[in-house]
Amino acid sequence: MIASEDASARKRHIEEKLRQEQETLLFIRESLEKSDQLTKNMVSILSSFESRLMQLENSIIPVHKQTENLQRLQDNVDKTLSCLDHVISYYHVAKDTEKIIKEGPAGRLEEYLNCMARIQKAVEYFQDNNPDSPELNRVKLLFEKGKESLESEFRNLLTRNSKAVPPVVILDLLAGDDEIETVDDVSLEHLPENILQDLICISMWLVEFGRNLDFMNVYYQIRSNQLDRSIKGLKEHFRKNSSSSGVLYSPAIQNKRKDTPSKKAIKRPVYMPGTIRKAQKLLKQYSQHGLDGKKGVSNLTPTEGKEDMLDSEIDSYIHSISAFIKLAQSEYQLLTEIIPEHHQKRTFDSLIQEALDGLMVEGESIVSTARRAIMRHDYSAVLTIFPILKHLKQMKQEFDQVLQGTAASTKNKLPVLITSMEMTGAKALEEFADSIKNDPDKEYNMPKDGTVHELTSNAILFLQQLLDFQDTASAMLASQETGSSTSNYNSEFSKRLLSNYICKILGNLQLNLHSKAKVYEDAALGAVFLLNNFNYILKSLEKSELIQLVAVTQRHPDKTYKGHIAEQLQTYQRSWFKVTTPITESNMPTFQPGTKLKDKERQAIKDRFKAFNDGLEELCKIQKSWAIPDKEQRNKIRRAQKENVTGAYRVFWQRYSNVPFTKNTEKYIKYRVEQVEEMIEKLFDTSA
Repeated sequence: MIASEDASARKRHIEEKLRQEQETLLFIRESLEKSDQLTKNMVSILSSFESRLMQLENSIIPVHKQTENLQRLQDNVDKTLSCLDHVISYYHVAKDTEKIIKEGPAGRLEEYLNCMARIQKAVEYFQDNNPDSPELNRVKLLFEKGKESLESEFRNLLTRNSKAVPPVVILDLLAGDDEIETVDDVSLEHLPENILQDLICISMWLVEFGRNLDFMNVYYQIRSNQLDRSIKGLKEHFRKNSSSSGVLYSPAIQNKRKDTPSKKAIKRPVYMPGTIRKAQKLLKQYSQHGLDGKKGVSNLTPTEGKEDMLDSEIDSYIHSISAFIKLAQSEYQLLTEIIPEHHQKRTFDSLIQEALDGLMVEGESIVSTARRAIMRHDYSAVLTIFPILKHLKQMKQEFDQVLQGTAASTKNKLPVLITSMEMTGAKALEEFADSIKNDPDKEYNMPKDGTVHELTSNAILFLQQLLDFQDTASAMLASQETGSSTSNYNSEFSKRLLSNYICKILGNLQLNLHSKAKVYEDAALGAVFLLNNFNYILKSLEKSELIQLVAVTQRHPDKTYKGHIAEQLQTYQRSWFKVTTPITESNMPTFQPGTKLKDKERQAIKDRFKAFNDGLEELCKIQKSWAIPDKEQRNKIRRAQKENVTGAYRVFWQRYSNVPFTKNTEKYIKYRVEQVEEMIEKLFDTSA
């Protein structure tokens, strides 16, 4: 029963599912029929649209082709009219631009250059299309006139605005480089900015379109004159305002110096004018009456005004060299903006020639003056060369950089001058050494009081000047040995060269002093003379770096001179033997105390006292006028004499002062020991 019910239920389920499937199939069939109908309708519509489209195309294409042909014809007409207008415009160029060209480019350069561009195009058109046209000649003439006007405008702008740089501006520029790190607003503006831009535009046009390079000659001539005038103005400034104390700078820089702390150490001047002037004056006096044999100072001795002038000339030339470098650098910077790159080096070379030649001629004049002075045995002239040569060598690297790219003849000018100065300086150094050795021994030229000879003081003064110019002097000496100028010497070699030279001077001086000392009739005065000179040499060496330079080739020079001084001290002390010998123990008469003296014994004691008194008085009288300027040496000699003389006299006096050898005691026992010491204390004192 249950099984039959399940089967019935199952049958019903299957029948229901079959019914649902039939309904679904029916729905699908109906949908397909509808889709087919829609497809048929769409195909019908598309077929109708295609038919109409073909009809439209067949109607439009002929119209389009006709319109296209008409448009092409219209374009051809427009182009023809445009070409006609363009061609006709060339025939109006001369008329349209003639007035502007005749009036010139001043004040309207841009408009003028636009006109020149139109004229140039007109020239090109007529040359290509109608070379026989009278219009071609007209625009050609107008173009040439315009080009000439541009060249003239270039010259006028450059001439009117090229002014010499004021001396104080140049000095401020140099001071800003050398001394004050914070001064960054000291610069050169050679031309106003608007003028510079106009010059650049004209230059570019003349090179590109004018095909004319003559303006470059105009440029270098005008700027060369300006550079030369700037340097000459600086020299004139030095002649008017310079003194041994320095140069006047502008208030701006002076205020900067006072108010602005400088992070950079201020460089020392390359020379000390006053020191060189003093050295030159003393050396010139010495050379004129020491070598010429005329006592006193000759007429060639410079006056104070001439000395100031000499300082100014040295300072002026040194600053002119530095100024030339700075101004030339500035000129090159300006030139690179105006002159085409390919022509810059050649133009710059021409631009600097006048100023550079002036400096070189002035330098050669200094060398020639020094040579003439050396021929007159005026060796102070070399002191003029030292600071200049030192500065030239210091600036040579910058000089070479500025002249980079110029002709070889231009680059060689400074090395030739340096070589000339070195050779002249070397000759002066050599002849000065010979003059020290050969200075004549003349009685009237010897100091009466045995003090330092002017030969010694001048030799030392000359050597002291070398300390500020050691590298320069070494190069001079090296050029003397090798016959060429070069700076490829290491410091040790240079120092040894200078040391050898200084030792040569000192050796020549020592020989000459020994020879001069023989002029004195009194050997003791000769000893004092040598003692003073050797002591002066030693003290001078010790107070400066000369002692270190001498020690490079001569070991312990201080001990050597101290030995010379001690030797002369012994020689001097021998002059007192005439005082001390009579009263020494070996010369004393022997007698028994308490016994009556024999006449011979009394006379012997009298003779000894008299000999001592006379010798003491004579030497004190003579040697009181002698001089030992060095207080230490003077006291040393006095102490030594007190020990020798008063020591012997004290023993003699104690032994015989109470012996009844005479009734006239005061005649023979004239001095107590203390009095003898006082007399010796007054030696070498003319005021005593």
